[in-house]
Amino acid sequence: MKALVIEDEILASKHLLRVLEEVGDISVIAVLDSIAETVEWFRSNPQPDIAFMDIHLADGSAFEIFKHADISCPIIFTTAYDEYAMKAFKVNSIDYLLKPIEPADVKAALKKLKELSGSESVKSAFDNFITSYGKTSKYRKHFLIPSKGDKLIPVQTSDLACFCINAGVVKAFSSEGKSYTFDYTLEELEEMLDPDMFFRANRQYIISRTAIIDIDLWFNSRLSVNLKIPVPDKILISKARIGEFKNWFGK
Repeated sequence: MKALVIEDEILASKHLLRVLEEVGDISVIAVLDSIAETVEWFRSNPQPDIAFMDIHLADGSAFEIFKHADISCPIIFTTAYDEYAMKAFKVNSIDYLLKPIEPADVKAALKKLKELSGSESVKSAFDNFITSYGKTSKYRKHFLIPSKGDKLIPVQTSDLACFCINAGVVKAFSSEGKSYTFDYTLEELEEMLDPDMFFRANRQYIISRTAIIDIDLWFNSRLSVNLKIPVPDKILISKARIGEFKNWFGK
């Protein structure tokens, strides 16, 4: 069986390769680590017999891949913590492997896919899953933050109080005051974040609704937003955007 592995975490990738070797009768033909690389691979190569696909890749949700490439092979998704994905899998009978993955998990998933092979239930369940997951994965619920060495730290978006740019560096501050450096611009982050939960206050800040403690009237008819954690600069909202801010906060 020819298998494709799509996984951006180095340690997780090495672990999965060891597990597949232990399971046996599986030949890994390629290991890919991004949406762009995977799309290009499927456009240039025949379909594998099976693909093991991590849901959260460094450059976004793995489900973006299906918008840009035709994929007909069976997929076994892998995830570390996404409760929404797990619920969708259970409802739509698509298999997933919860990290850390064990050989018994792979064997059980392969057995299930073999039983479904050739039936319309596979395609139907997969299509339903994509639709269901798409409703909950439009905006980022987690980020993987590069740390020292080869480590990536998983951070829930709901735990972040704000994003800001200071001296050309984009950072996020958690509700506990921890700071994380991001490679994204604030404009890119604005597209990733749920607008019901986050607001672009000005050129420097994107703030979370749940992090706001109070708001002061400021000079020149502006507002000064105070968060529950200390931040490098005062967060000011211009007079022209006060109406937009109040509408957002009042949702």
